[in-house]
This record gives sequence, structure tokens and C-alpha cells, in this order.
Amino acid sequence: MPPRINLPPVTRISLLALGLQSVLSAAIRYRQWTAHSEIVIPYLNLIPQLSLVYPWTFVTTTLVESNIFTFSIAALTLYHGGRYLERAWSSRELAKFLLVTSLIPNALCFATLIFFFTFTRNERWTLMTIAGTISLQISFLVAFSQLVPAHTVTLFRGILSLRVPRFPLLYIGVVTALCLTPMLTSVSFLLAVYGFITSWTYLRFYKAVFPDLDQSQTSSLRGDASETFAFAEFFPGPVRPVVAGISENVFNMLVAMRVCTPFTQDHISAARGDNAFSHHSHQRGVPGSARAEAERRRALALKALDQRLHAATAGAAARASSNPAPPAVQPPAPSATGPTVQTQPQANTQKTMTAQTGEAGASSDNDGSRSSA
Repeated sequence: MPPRINLPPVTRISLLALGLQSVLSAAIRYRQWTAHSEIVIPYLNLIPQLSLVYPWTFVTTTLVESNIFTFSIAALTLYHGGRYLERAWSSRELAKFLLVTSLIPNALCFATLIFFFTFTRNERWTLMTIAGTISLQISFLVAFSQLVPAHTVTLFRGILSLRVPRFPLLYIGVVTALCLTPMLTSVSFLLAVYGFITSWTYLRFYKAVFPDLDQSQTSSLRGDASETFAFAEFFPGPVRPVVAGISENVFNMLVAMRVCTPFTQDHISAARGDNAFSHHSHQRGVPGSARAEAERRRALALKALDQRLHAATAGAAARASSNPAPPAVQPPAPSATGPTVQTQPQANTQKTMTAQTGEAGASSDNDGSRSSA
């Protein structure tokens, strides 16, 4: 029996959409290919000059890859990253995250290309294709940086060790290097940068937070106010103070423009886990440290998983109780006050009764003959 691949629904749908659209794009390119023409597909890919009449391409173009190398990386990213995030969050939260990190970077890239065309009057900017899962790939790296900020990845048998928050900038560096080759275009660099900023902004300020049942929190908390997920934590130590100062000024400006909302005391308490994890703080360090933050996130993830398992078990028990098995039919017990039940006489009894009846008939015949005589 072949092994069964268990994939959550949103991850499964994303992989199917990636495969179908990429195969369709390859088939159209193969059919229309010529040696002296550049093939564009405006109803699958987002092209600023041609795709305005196809608004769905602002979302669907993310799940279209043009070569086998980028398609393989995209499929592996969605399979492993999507499955992990969907089980850590929920199917609904992952769907919202994919929609935000697909639509907004594509729209920003679209606006940037129009901006370059306005100043240069070079029509090449408006004919560039915006496509690929680069924005999703870097968004997954940002999400992993939020979930496991203290995790260290060892590469090349211990030669290189990097914490997870270092990977988004490393990914941008790799994409920048590949943009200098024919494999990627300058659009890929824009998608990587906009995907990084969009995903961090959404997770930092807007994503709904699962309430901690051990604390008196409201269920409407959004964002992540922890110190380990600050924007400066993605950068190396020497430039971190400069980035922190710039990001603080930008945040204050956005708050003044009422684009962002400053964190309340509930957000800060939820990020630090002051009530629920105060007994862990004395054993594992200061609540704001990376190790304590990682322990807090791990404990919250385990608690959420336990609650979901209990909810699933309770739902199965409720369905079983709502549809009980029909009881076996029992024969009615004889009632002491009801009428008596007459049973059929046995064979011996029937023979005795027959003999008695015959004797009675014979005696009556004898009496009749005597009277006639």
C-alpha cells in the first residue's frame, strides 16, 4: 500500500494551483515559441501594460513559475513551509497570510514599474512580467523568525551557524546576486524586498493572536510586540542601532498618520508572558531574552495544539452521542397482572384427549343400542 501524504487543505490547494498554472504557462510558451519573440501571457502573469483588464492576476501570478528550477524551489517551500504554518496557526490564518503577502507585494511592484516608466519613458518597464513565489518564500522565512527566533541552523557540518532571523536578509542577498544573471530579473529583487516588509508589517501589527487562557487578555489582540520580532533584529549587530532608530521614527510617523496603532499594555504583557510564565522567567532568564521568548512561544504552541486535540475529541464524542446505536429488541417480560397465556398442549396430551374422546363416543353408542333394544 503506497504511503499516504497528509496535507492541510490550504497547502494542498496552493500546490495544485502552482502546478496547474505553471504547466499551463509552459504549454502556452512552448506552443507560441519563436526565435525572435518574447512571449507574455497577460491573463496568467501580471504585466503592467497589459494586465489591467485581468485583475485576478494580482493574486494568481504569484503561483506561476517559468522554469523547472524555480518551480522546484516553490513546490518545496509551499509543501514544507505551508504545512508547518497551517498546523501552527490555522487554515484560515494561513490563507489570509498568503493573500496579503501575494497581493500587496505584487501591487507595490506594479506601482514601482509604473513610476520608473513615468520618469524614464522607457516602455520596457511596463512590459516586465511580475510573477513567481519569491514574495511567499521570504514571507515564510519571516514567519519562521517569529515562531522560532532563537533557533539556530547549522550548515556545512558546523562550519556555518545562523539564527533563523538572519535568513530573510540572506535570501534577499541571494536574489540580488541572481538578478545579475539571466535566471532572474530586477522584478524579483522588488518582490523580495516588498515581501519582506509586507510580511513583517502584517505579523507585527495586524495578525490576530490566539488568546492566552492563563491571562486576562481580550480575544481581539493583534500583532506581536515582542522584542525578538523587532525590525532591527533581522540585521547584524553593528547596524542594528541605526536600523532601530530609523524604524522607530518611521513607526512614530505612521502612528501620527493613524496608519498604525501603538501597542497597549495588553500587547506588551502578551508578548512577554508576565503572568503565565513568571515561574519560567526565574529559571530561564529575563522575559525579554531570546531564550525565554522561544520557551514562551513553544509553550503557547503546545497549549494551542492540546486545545485543538481536546476540541476534536469532544466533537467526535458529541457526534457519537447524537447518533446512538439502536438498542436490541428484548422480548416482553410476562406481566403478573395481565391475562394468562395459553400454551399449545404437547403431543402426549393430545393423544390422551383423543383416546378419551374415542372412549366417550363408544360408550354413547352402546347406550344408544341398548335403548333401541
